[in-house]
Amino acid sequence: MKITILVDNQISRQKLRAEHGFALWIESEGQHILFDTGQGVALENNARILGIDLGKTDIIVLSHGHYDHGGGIAQVLKRAGKAEIYCHPGIVLPRYSISGGVATPVNMPRSSLAALDRWPPQQVHWLQQPLRLSEHIGLSGLIPRETSYEDTGGPFYLDPQGKRPDPLNDDLALWLHTGCGLVVCVGCSHAGLVNTLTHALRLNKGEKIRAVIGGFHLRHASSDRRAQTISFLRQLNPERIVPCHCTGEPAVTALQGALGTRISAGAAGLTYLF
Repeated sequence: MKITILVDNQISRQKLRAEHGFALWIESEGQHILFDTGQGVALENNARILGIDLGKTDIIVLSHGHYDHGGGIAQVLKRAGKAEIYCHPGIVLPRYSISGGVATPVNMPRSSLAALDRWPPQQVHWLQQPLRLSEHIGLSGLIPRETSYEDTGGPFYLDPQGKRPDPLNDDLALWLHTGCGLVVCVGCSHAGLVNTLTHALRLNKGEKIRAVIGGFHLRHASSDRRAQTISFLRQLNPERIVPCHCTGEPAVTALQGALGTRISAGAAGLTYLF
């Protein structure tokens, strides 16, 4: 199994393009899976430099319906004519982030929604329940919100007036069996990283977490949430934790201080073999 960070806020080499976004390229069991697509600015450039042929995409998984994860869908679908798309129906909702009384749209762009609408309906899978893509690859479906200290990670709303909080129920994760535990891929962990990993373990009885890669959305987390997350990860004792995108530098520093070399910050261009 090979996982490459295709889009991230940081880059690992020259000529790659950084953006506030996230995408993973996963090669497993002869399949090519694109987990999120970033904003769409960096995707094609980085794929070209990294020698990744987006036309070979078999499966597209959208972790949730924000612009920085679904902005590149139209670009991919122009190349990957047979791609199967998996996502929660809530990804199409209008969404806003409100700060200082100013509402900023954060939903997927019109070009992405139009591309989804044009795609053959039989190749778009609207997902709410857990689903196995193969014997060794699965999707979380709706992630139960069980912890008292985890929230969606920001001031997110379904209306520009800020009267309807967005629960981000469309947040989902992907997991892969390696024979030595699960590798869990997350977009922004809007359901909470602890909730997400607990759910993955519940769906895979007897397994352990080998690695977790993606955005943890801890930039604005309370000290209690950060401490509880670190404590949980210490108990799970995964061999590799790769915080990316929306995790936030203070949280990455705290994770490294508590968990040492198991923490390695992600960046576009980095590849992980399992």
